[in-house]
Amino acid sequence: MKRSAAGLAGTAEPGSDLRRAITIRNVALAVLGAAVLVLKSAYHGPLQDVIHAYAGNVAVSFALYFAAVNATARYRRPRLIAASLTLLAVEVFEATNGFGVMENVYDPTDFVANAAGVGLAVIVDITTGRVLQRRHEQSPRRS
Repeated sequence: MKRSAAGLAGTAEPGSDLRRAITIRNVALAVLGAAVLVLKSAYHGPLQDVIHAYAGNVAVSFALYFAAVNATARYRRPRLIAASLTLLAVEVFEATNGFGVMENVYDPTDFVANAAGVGLAVIVDITTGRVLQRRHEQSPRRS
């Protein structure tokens, strides 16, 4: 039975090239999500109001998913666990208005933007995971 790239990362030898590539990809995409969050206020263009209102939710959910999928790589269904935990965290954050600690402006559409960020992250994970897996399978084996 063929395993997904995320699944392969969990069962690959700790120092394997595939596992290393997936970990680097996950960190890079988490940082990308954080960068979008930080830089979204600098955006000026079409749909500026929408970008300023919801890009942060999408970006945080995206970044948290890739941080979570690294942490869940050793489990049987890393994507499902990471997506579920990320969605739970960001939706509870919204429902509790920033966990009662952080400043957060309640907007029901934020729930949809959070789910969109997790969904986008899963799509990017699956797509890039397939590319990494193909490259790993085609690369010559080291002895």
